[in-house]
Amino acid sequence: MSSGNSISKEIFRNLSFSKEELEIINAVFFKETFCKGTQLLKSGDYVDKQYYIIEGCLRSYYTNSQGRDYTVQFAVKDWWMSDYTAFFSPSKAIMNIEVIQKATVYGITHKHKEYLYHKVPQIESFFRKKLERAFAAFQKRILSELSLTASERYINFIKAYPNIEKTVKNYHIASYLGITTESLSRIRKELSNNYIY
Repeated sequence: MSSGNSISKEIFRNLSFSKEELEIINAVFFKETFCKGTQLLKSGDYVDKQYYIIEGCLRSYYTNSQGRDYTVQFAVKDWWMSDYTAFFSPSKAIMNIEVIQKATVYGITHKHKEYLYHKVPQIESFFRKKLERAFAAFQKRILSELSLTASERYINFIKAYPNIEKTVKNYHIASYLGITTESLSRIRKELSNNYIY
């Protein structure tokens, strides 16, 4: 199987392409493997890449003026990650992205993504649908922060990221949920006792 076919099968598995389109896809995507602890993006950087995760786990987070981290997203197999505020505009990154489990990704630059939209129109529709679902998911998360208890948010987290606790540190999960590590431990104990998850 050619590299182009591999990319199309992994990322665009429900789409069909001509030989010429596969050659274009193969030309614009690049494959990289990063070790745990690698910093892919730092606040203030110019953002020109979006990543599709083949395996491993990435974390995007915001650091406030006091140095406290707030986890915004985890990206595992079949997820996408970037600092989208900067990726879609000329502004610099406000987010940081780190590798928290050795990861292999496909990357694409903003310029090449626009080129791909022009040359392979069905891919623009593919990404539009991805963005629509991502926007809906972020909106649901905002609402959950406003209306759900910490325990309910944790249950939703486990549903969204099954098995992720084996590879993610407790304080990363706690920062994603907006709670302390002590509260996370208490919630886990309570749910375990009640056999809720």
